[in-house]
Amino acid sequence: MKLIAIDLDGTLLSSTGSISQGNIEAIHQVQEQGHVVVISSGRSLHDTMHIILDAGIECPIITGNGAIVFESGKVIRNLFMDEKVIAELVDILQSEGYYFEIYTNKGILILENGRELLNHEIQFLKDQDESFSLEWASGEIDIQYKQNGLHPVRDYGGLTFTSLEVYKLFVLSFNRDRLLKLKETLSERTDLSLTSSGKTKLEIAHPETSKGNALKVMANHLKIPIKETVAIGDNLNDLSMFEVAGMSIAMGNAEDEVKERSTFITRDHNEDGVGYALREYVL
Repeated sequence: MKLIAIDLDGTLLSSTGSISQGNIEAIHQVQEQGHVVVISSGRSLHDTMHIILDAGIECPIITGNGAIVFESGKVIRNLFMDEKVIAELVDILQSEGYYFEIYTNKGILILENGRELLNHEIQFLKDQDESFSLEWASGEIDIQYKQNGLHPVRDYGGLTFTSLEVYKLFVLSFNRDRLLKLKETLSERTDLSLTSSGKTKLEIAHPETSKGNALKVMANHLKIPIKETVAIGDNLNDLSMFEVAGMSIAMGNAEDEVKERSTFITRDHNEDGVGYALREYVL
């Protein structure tokens, strides 16, 4: 029996945000063979559950880049952030005018004027550089607003973070220099963890949060040796899984660093890359 952890964006999901029939059939095949599939995503628990149920997939879930481990209808582990840390980060991000989302036990909190903030940023970047693609950036923004479980709020002030059990702050910015500056500012802190699922994204969480740690928790919970685990992904937030898994498979569209640290490389996420990997390297 193997435990197979599969990322969503850029991996199981195509560029249109859908799961192909070929990928679904391959997942069902490995499950029928007695292997355990776990979806391991940076997305929220609410959003991830909605996506896989729509696809007819039933399996354990790792979400928030490893903050939440969920199996058989129960939360096995929940690493939510310290209330004082969240309040401090919210103040920093708001004062600097960043677009960011707050992942909670109630869903994802977003600002009512969030899209306006992002549209203003991408128009500014277009004015500075004519080669900047407004179409691409607008598509990235649309992906954020298609998430399930979004809850618009006027502002983040006055929220009681303890009861919300915040497990991730997600920052989206198309200004690469600005995002790197924020990452550099926060990188020395020991009271949080930083990762990324793309060049426009910075994801902030509990210091012990990582997909790799969550995969070890899930393997231990299911009594599957860590050497019998497989990780499939495409981006930097998947590397911690690659470090602990017995086998790691990078997507054809994966970042170069991810490919370099993988056991195998499969096809592109738009070419049923997950299905190919499962049939070629697992079944």
